Amino acid sequence: MLEKTTRMNFLYDFYQSLLTPKQRNYMALYYLDDYSLGEIAEEYGISRQAVYDNIKRTEAMLEEYEEKLSLFKKFQMRTELFQQLKNAISSDNHSKEQLLELVEQLERLE
Repeated sequence: MLEKTTRMNFLYDFYQSLLTPKQRNYMALYYLDDYSLGEIAEEYGISRQAVYDNIKRTEAMLEEYEEKLSLFKKFQMRTELFQQLKNAISSDNHSKEQLLELVEQLERLE
């Protein structure tokens, strides 16, 4: 569950501008502020089922955006490459070619 929450938080960060204000509000309350479905329903005067349905649809939309745009995947890859680059620079056993290859991989992500 924690892994899904973390993923949704990242997807929300990357794609929130593509959501409607209502979708942004529900997702922020549910994932960022840790509101329950019942608390969100009470806040907006709707049923828990309506909140649940909206959140599930929005999650599916975020996953679809990620499938098409891959912003989160590229972020993860970039983070990993930066870590490898830092490790290579700090070790005594790195070659210029190794460093150049890591930089080229970063460039290809853009």
